[in-house]
Amino acid sequence: MTTADPNFTESPERAARRAKLFTRINAADKWFQVLGLAWLTPVLKAAAGDNPKGQMRDIWRLLAVPLLAIGVFLLLWGMLAPRVETSLGAVPGPAQVWQEAVTLHEDAGAKAAKQAKFEAMVDQRNQKLIDAGRADEVKDIAYTGAPSYYQQIWTSIRTVFFGFLIATLVAVPMGIAAGLSPIANAALNPLIQIFKPVSPLAWLPIVTMIVSAVYATNDGLFSKSFLVSAITVTLCSLWPTLINTALGVASIDKDLVNVSKVLKMNTWTKITKLVLPSALPLIFTGLRLSLGVGWMVLIAAEMLAQNPGLGKFVWDEFQNGSSSSLARIMVAVFTIGIIGFLLDRVMYALQSLFTFTNNR
Repeated sequence: MTTADPNFTESPERAARRAKLFTRINAADKWFQVLGLAWLTPVLKAAAGDNPKGQMRDIWRLLAVPLLAIGVFLLLWGMLAPRVETSLGAVPGPAQVWQEAVTLHEDAGAKAAKQAKFEAMVDQRNQKLIDAGRADEVKDIAYTGAPSYYQQIWTSIRTVFFGFLIATLVAVPMGIAAGLSPIANAALNPLIQIFKPVSPLAWLPIVTMIVSAVYATNDGLFSKSFLVSAITVTLCSLWPTLINTALGVASIDKDLVNVSKVLKMNTWTKITKLVLPSALPLIFTGLRLSLGVGWMVLIAAEMLAQNPGLGKFVWDEFQNGSSSSLARIMVAVFTIGIIGFLLDRVMYALQSLFTFTNNR
């Protein structure tokens, strides 16, 4: 007996392809959440025909509601901002802030072209000296023009990662020691309670004086301003990682600890094979908190110490007092917030790669 439906034999293949497509969408969902794009999952499922009405509820919650909230925020901002007068004029609305962002982008391009032209002229001069047999007169002349907005952003990102790296290298071993040893925990706990609440504004003068005394030249691998900002970030951001690492290590299942004793593991093997894998979720939680704290601390340190970076850009615009200064400061505020969000997403992605728990 044969069937009259020509698609009868194709149905199982179509169902298999459909199931494979949904499997891929579900696998990608984890990374959509990491990137802050969780709304893509219901959109893709609805497009693939998986209960479109049900997916619309998730699309409304994950995409439409946030967009609506942003739209309301921009509308209120545009309506209320012109009514507030400051010493620099009326508070700029979204359109003025966007225009200043475009201006900063164009200015960065112009400065990059100017720097490239300068470096090309220096290279041309040095090549002429080499061709004339006067290689001993060749000089590397540094470009001394004002940094662009993008260069200031890169300076801040580089500084916060350097300070965060030092904080991690200090905090994780100390946290492991505190979690494994009650004596180490008793020794470290009062220091943590005393120094954790200290403001970066209190650390900054101390760090500046010590770096100036120890690092007597700017000809080294790092400039003084870079070290001052980075060390201030380190001193303020290591505590969340230290505390969470100690908590994670102390929370390891006692049965696992007993197994390590039965197997007579040495200290290094115990830490690498047992302690770190078990404590990684809480360690990464501490790292995410530390990076967020470090980013906030850095902006304050750059403003107060006038070190290169976004903080100095904000302070210089405030001191400048031009008609566009307030709009430029608001561009910097949004930039700081967006970069802070992206830094957290980077740490969340690393956490997703190295841990297998939903407690994040």
